[in-house]
Amino acid sequence: MKDLFLRKGADYRLRGGHLWVYSNEIDSARSPLGGFAAGDLVTVRNTNDRLLGSAYMEPHSLICARVYAPGEQRAMDVEYFVTRLRSALALRESAFDKPFYRLVYGDSDTLPGLVVDRFGDILVVQLNNSALERHRETLLEALIATLAPGGVLLRADSRSRREQGLPTDSEVVYGTVPQQVALEENGVHFLAPVYEGQKTGWFYDHRLSRARLAPWVGGRNVLDVYSYIGGWGVQAAAFGAATVCCVDSSAQALEGVQANARLNRLEDRVTTRRGSAPELMAAMQAEGQLYDVLILDPPAFIQRRKDLKKGIAAYRRVNELGLQLLQPGGLLVSASCSMHLSRADLVGVVQQAAVRAACQVRVVEQGAQGADHPIHPAIPETEYLKALFVRRL
Repeated sequence: MKDLFLRKGADYRLRGGHLWVYSNEIDSARSPLGGFAAGDLVTVRNTNDRLLGSAYMEPHSLICARVYAPGEQRAMDVEYFVTRLRSALALRESAFDKPFYRLVYGDSDTLPGLVVDRFGDILVVQLNNSALERHRETLLEALIATLAPGGVLLRADSRSRREQGLPTDSEVVYGTVPQQVALEENGVHFLAPVYEGQKTGWFYDHRLSRARLAPWVGGRNVLDVYSYIGGWGVQAAAFGAATVCCVDSSAQALEGVQANARLNRLEDRVTTRRGSAPELMAAMQAEGQLYDVLILDPPAFIQRRKDLKKGIAAYRRVNELGLQLLQPGGLLVSASCSMHLSRADLVGVVQQAAVRAACQVRVVEQGAQGADHPIHPAIPETEYLKALFVRRL
C-alpha cells in the first residue's frame, strides 16, 4: 500500500472521526495525485508520518480518498469485509425482528460507497465507486460467508457509477433472484421490483414514520402523492383507512401499488391516479376533492447544494397544493430525502406553504431514518431523511 500524505494541519477532520480526504488536503509534493489510480489502497499519513488510517483512492474526485479502516493499516480482504458485515448485521438484528432492512449504509457502517438491502435471503447490492468494483469478488465472498444468501443482485445503475464511467448493467452475481422479492414492513406485506424499481426496489428508510400513520388514518380518506409502489398508501389502508388514492407518474409503480394492495386483500380500498403530482393535485382541487390525510414523499428535489433555492421553491409548491386538499383538522405528512434540505428548512417550507394556502398549521410529530440508516456523528451527510406530521387547524 502506498502512502498518501496530508499537508500540514489537514489531518484535523480525520482525527475527529471523519472518513473523507479532499484533494486540496494532499501534500502534492510527497504524494502527487497523478501517481494513484481509482481504487488504489493507501495508508493516509499526516505531515509527521502519523498513521491516520487506510483508504481507497478516487484521485480525480474532490473527495479523493475515503477511509475504510480508521487508525490502522489494513487490507481490503475477506476478513475486513466479514468483520464489518458482522458488525452491521448485529446492529440490525438488535433493532428488527425480521430480516428486512438496509444491511449496509456506506460510511455509517465504515464501508464507504457500499449499500446492501436485505429482503430475507435475497441481497440487493450497490457498489458506488471504483475501489469496491475492484474488490467485488472479495466482498461477494464475505457476503456469502456471513449471510448465506439465496441470491445476490448487483444494481449498477446508480448516478455515481455513471459519473465515474463504471459499468451500469445490473446482474445476478450469486444464486437466483426473482423479478419481485417479498418483504414485510410494520406487519404489511409487499413485493419489490428489485431489477427495475427505484434504487434497490424499496425504501426502508421511512419505516418508522410509516408505522406512525396508524393512529391517524383509521376511517379516514387518504391521498398518497409520489406513492411509488405504495409503501405509505398500502400501509395506511392496512391500518384502517377508509379509502386511499395513490398518485404517481409511473404506470409501473402504480401497477405495483395495485399488486401490493391485492397481496394484503385491500384492493377494494386502494385506487390509483397517474400523472404529474402538481398537475393532479391542482386538478383535484378544481374538482373540489378534500382528504383527511395527505402524504407527500417526493423524490429529492435538491440533488446538489447549488439547487437549494430552486428545490425549496418546489417543496413549497407541492406542500401548498397538499394543504389546499386537506380538510380542516386534517393531517399532512411532509417528507424530504434531500440531504441539503435541513429539518429547519422543511419546517420553514411548510409554514410558507401554509401562509400561501391561507391556513394555520402545527407540527405534531416528526420522523427520521431508522436504525438501519445510522448517522455517523462526524459526517452530517449521513443524516438526510425528514418527515413532519402537520395538522391543519
